[in-house]
Amino acid sequence: MSNLALLIPIAAITIGPISWVANNWLRTKHGYAPQDYRSSRRRGGGGESLEAERKIMLLSNENEKLTGQVGRLEERIAVLERIATDPAERTAREIEALRGPK
Repeated sequence: MSNLALLIPIAAITIGPISWVANNWLRTKHGYAPQDYRSSRRRGGGGESLEAERKIMLLSNENEKLTGQVGRLEERIAVLERIATDPAERTAREIEALRGPK
């Protein structure tokens, strides 16, 4: 019985560092930066800034892509509006000019 009384406090003290080592091993295995034990307790985490930077980078890339798409669609709409509002004979002349001489 005395051996069990000695092992319980030792287990209670060592469970924290063992879980910290396991957590850092899993974080590095999945590509995240390992945490400093002291700084993670002070700041209440530490992984949020990396995730936020990744999310900002992905959203800015998507924003650039969508801005380009909107620009191309605006150009196409302008051409379609011009075709719809121009007189038919002018449009026919431009089409014939694009076909070239016969």
